[in-house]
Amino acid sequence: MLNYVWAGLIIFSLVFGIAYDVRDLANDTYRNGEQFELRVTANDGIDPDLRRQEVSVHVDPRYFRSFYGVESNPDSSFAGVLINNEAGTQLRFAQDASVPEPWATLRTETSPRDNDLRGELTMTSTVSGTGSVSFGPVKFVKMHAIAEAAFSMAETAVQLALALIGVLALWMGLLQIAEKSGLIQTLVRFTQPILRPLFPDIPRDHPALGMIVLNLTANMLGLGNAATPLGIKAMEELQKLNSDSETATDSMVMLLAMNTASVQIVPPVLLVALMGLQINQLIFAIIIVTTISLVVAIISARLLSKMKRFRKTAPAPIVEG
Repeated sequence: MLNYVWAGLIIFSLVFGIAYDVRDLANDTYRNGEQFELRVTANDGIDPDLRRQEVSVHVDPRYFRSFYGVESNPDSSFAGVLINNEAGTQLRFAQDASVPEPWATLRTETSPRDNDLRGELTMTSTVSGTGSVSFGPVKFVKMHAIAEAAFSMAETAVQLALALIGVLALWMGLLQIAEKSGLIQTLVRFTQPILRPLFPDIPRDHPALGMIVLNLTANMLGLGNAATPLGIKAMEELQKLNSDSETATDSMVMLLAMNTASVQIVPPVLLVALMGLQINQLIFAIIIVTTISLVVAIISARLLSKMKRFRKTAPAPIVEG
């Protein structure tokens, strides 16, 4: 089912991107190939013999709105530089200058590395500094963004997978030690009275209960990387009690729901890294919200498991002798 959801989201994003880009092409949003009139001034006057010259770029806001058919008002003046070479004169706005749409998109598409809006300048008068600039053509903006996001996330996924190898190996090894030493069985005996009502299909003293406790504890303490291998191990133990390898049992669904909506006593490490000490202001809010989400998850999983349509497909639990 999850695969169908992802496929649907991908198709929807592609359709949205194509529709958006077709609209831009039909409306000529970026005025590809057209000359935008402006004025360029310098302290010592415009010198066409200088290879590089610092200038100020002056824009008429009313002309800008009329030219692009937008309502945003740009600044009337920008810092820039003129580059003279054999190919002609290029006007470059200052890096990271605050420019309105559609110039911001033009800059992103035509100069992503330097992040400076640039175009070919044609001067009509070096004395008054009047002229016009033609920016590079821009097409299929959304499709480019979708493609870049796909490659970026693919790279992130590989980096994340490689980073998790060491964590998985460490925690899986510790779990093996805990299981051989009897620590898991001890944990099961202490936590059985609490977990048994939530996981009635799991036999008494089964190792899956211990793995579930460790997984939920890691989530509560904000140890996301540790919770992943513990959750995988818990699912492996629950699968031993499953008669159907293609369908999740009620216990699996309950674990997934609780794992997703786990109470966060300690904020996640990633959130702490992003917010620093400011995270202290959100601790009580996080605890309250995650507690409510956990209660809702448990109730939802129990109610859905009682519905007739789901009972028909629920796999019969394996009774260990």
